[in-house]
Amino acid sequence: MQSKDSQVIVDECYKLSEMPDCINVKVLVNHDYQYRLRVGNFRVFFDFDGVVHIVSIEEVKKRDERTY
Repeated sequence: MQSKDSQVIVDECYKLSEMPDCINVKVLVNHDYQYRLRVGNFRVFFDFDGVVHIVSIEEVKKRDERTY
């Protein structure tokens, strides 16, 4: 992952503080994590505690045929 990609991902992750009112976020079914954030060719997998508003980022992967 290049530095530019890393910064874009970090910037988009800060927007998760607005959960559940975020764009590019999808609820996942039958997956290890509750949600995914789409950031260009990358996917950020995370869980979200809706009561306390804690977002736990679990994994960042480049999107390919094995991402899910």
